[in-house]
Amino acid sequence: MRKLLGYVLLVLSCVAWGVIPKLPFFDITVGQAAAATTGLIILGEASFFLAVLLLGREVWEKIKALFRTERKEESRD
Repeated sequence: MRKLLGYVLLVLSCVAWGVIPKLPFFDITVGQAAAATTGLIILGEASFFLAVLLLGREVWEKIKALFRTERKEESRD
């Protein structure tokens, strides 16, 4: 159950961030769009943080590996 909730929160985080670029196309005022953006950012970050806590170190390492780049060692002659 813990893992399922973690994955649901992780998906919710991605959905929250995915909605933000679509806000200008909704029929809402600028103030409402700003408030919605703020709320979605907070929701996205909080749900991601909770998802990582629930899923554990193994999943966190996999997420970090997606963004890790390998550095080429330069030969020093």
